[in-house]
Amino acid sequence: MLEVRFYDTVDDQLLKFAVIVSRYKGKWVFCKHKKRDTYECPGGHRENGEQIIDAAKRELWEETGAEIFDLQPVCVYSVYEDNEQAVKETFGMLYFARISSFGVLPPLEIERIELLEQLPERWTYPLIQPKLVRKVQKTLGGKA
Repeated sequence: MLEVRFYDTVDDQLLKFAVIVSRYKGKWVFCKHKKRDTYECPGGHRENGEQIIDAAKRELWEETGAEIFDLQPVCVYSVYEDNEQAVKETFGMLYFARISSFGVLPPLEIERIELLEQLPERWTYPLIQPKLVRKVQKTLGGKA
């Protein structure tokens, strides 16, 4: 069983990921990884010693090339897994970004970004990221 949970706050040391639901000129911003044929929100792992907000800024730039953006925290989320092997809960910080301009996409793991009117049909993390986007929409309403 996999469940996405939302929290107002947790101990900062528990935050391992940052996910950034993003918009640019009224369109959703999604990443297409070089090794996959699906779409995902920008985001990734927090590095040792890195503040979670800095991880979000770094990941947004690395995965989209975004140079100018307004970034706001939405909430803490977790992915709770309960299966035969183990029970674990992994925490991350969910952000919303309104991107004003892009630079060059860094030559890292993302092949390209897509600006979409609607949410994608093929998600890399279909059990997690659609719920994160819905949380942003619910929390920010018409601002997202």
